[in-house]
Amino acid sequence: MHRVRQSVPYLKNYGWNPIVVCVDEKYVEGAKDERLLSSLPANLSIIKIKAFSSIWTRKIGLGALALRSLFFYFFAVNKLIKSKKIDLIYFSTTCFPVLILGNLWRWYYKIPYVIDMQDPWYSTYYIDKPKNERPKKYWFSYYLNKFLEPIAMKSCSGLISVSDSYIKQLHERYPDLRTKVNATITFGAFDKDLEISKNLNISDELLFKPEYKYILYVGRGGFDMQPALTTFFKAFKLGLTEDPVLFNKFRLLFIGTSYAPNGKGVKTILPVADKNGILDYVEENTDRVPYFEGLALLQKASLLFIPGSNDPGYTASKLYPYILTKKPIFGIFHKESSAKSILEETNSGIVHTLEDSELDVLNSLYILLNKTYDNTYSNNTDWNIFKKYSAEEMTKKQVSVFNSIVSNG
Repeated sequence: MHRVRQSVPYLKNYGWNPIVVCVDEKYVEGAKDERLLSSLPANLSIIKIKAFSSIWTRKIGLGALALRSLFFYFFAVNKLIKSKKIDLIYFSTTCFPVLILGNLWRWYYKIPYVIDMQDPWYSTYYIDKPKNERPKKYWFSYYLNKFLEPIAMKSCSGLISVSDSYIKQLHERYPDLRTKVNATITFGAFDKDLEISKNLNISDELLFKPEYKYILYVGRGGFDMQPALTTFFKAFKLGLTEDPVLFNKFRLLFIGTSYAPNGKGVKTILPVADKNGILDYVEENTDRVPYFEGLALLQKASLLFIPGSNDPGYTASKLYPYILTKKPIFGIFHKESSAKSILEETNSGIVHTLEDSELDVLNSLYILLNKTYDNTYSNNTDWNIFKKYSAEEMTKKQVSVFNSIVSNG
C-alpha cells in the first residue's frame, strides 16, 4: 500500500496516469488511519471494491482479505479495462492471491502486468520450524501459495522487488523470468509523512514514563527477529552489569508487534527478554497502531532500535521514516540485508550484523546511550546521498520498468 501511495503523486510527471483499484476500507480488518488519504493527490482516480464480510467467511475458516476480495477485483478491473485504455497493470500488494488475475487479463486482454514483491509469497522459511513458531494456518497457506504463485509468475511481464534475494529466488524457481524486465527498488523516503505526523496530538503518558529514556521499535515482531533481539538483549544485560547507573535510565518499548486483531496478538519479544534476564526493562504491546501515530511515537522516543530478520531478503519497511526523524538509530541485521547497506551508506545509524557478539554490540550501544542521555548526539546523516532514496527517485525507477515493458510490447 505504501509503495503505491508514495508513487502516485509523481507518476503523472513522468507520463503515467494512475488508476488505483483497492478494497473499500470498511471491509478491511485492523487499525485504519484515514490520514493516509491526505497524502494522495486530490485528482487521483480511485475505484473502491467490495469484499466478502469476514464475519461470514471466518465461519469456514477464511479471513484473508485477498481471498475475500478476489471475486470483486476480477469484475471491477474487467469493467475498467472495457471502459478505458489500460496500458499496464501493476500489482503492489502482499495480498498475494489477487496476483493470479494478472495471468487472466494478460491472456484475454493482452495487457502486460508487473508484480512488485515486497515480501516472499511461496516460502519454505517456516517448513522446518517448530509448530509454535509457524504462523496460524501455516500448512493451508503453504500449499495455497505453492499452487498460486506459478500461475501469477507464468505470464508476468516484469518484476520489481525490494530485495535482490527475492528476485534471485524467483529466478531459480521460474527461469523464464530472467528474460523479463527485473528491478530491485526499495521503498522511498516520503517527507510528507513526517510533516503529517508532527501535527498529531497523541497521548503517550501510558507509554513513555518521564523518569526513563526510551529505546523504541514500532513494527512487526516474529521468531525470525529473535537472533537480533537475543544479541541486543544480551548486550543490554551486560551493560546493566558494567554501568548500571546509565543503563537503568533506559527502557525498551516494542509497539505493534503482531498482525492479529487487537488484544489477540502473541508476544514474541517479551519471551526473548525474559530468557535473557531483562524482562523488567522491556515492554511489548502487540496491538498495531495507525501509521501516523506510529511515526509520531518514533519522534517522541530517545533512541530507535531496528531488529532485523535472519532472512537476508528482509528490508525494514519503516527504515526511511526512522532516518527522517533524525533520531539516534541502532540496528542489527543479516549481513546481506539492504537495510544494513542503506544505513551504512547514508551514515544514518549504528549497524551490527547477526554475526557480531554481544560485547561488540555493547561497545557501540554504550557510546550511543551516553550521547543520547547527555543530549550530545549529533545526526551525521549524509542527506545528499539520502536523496537517491526519496519516493520520487524510486518512482522514476518504477516508470523506467513500465516504459521498457510497454515499448517492447
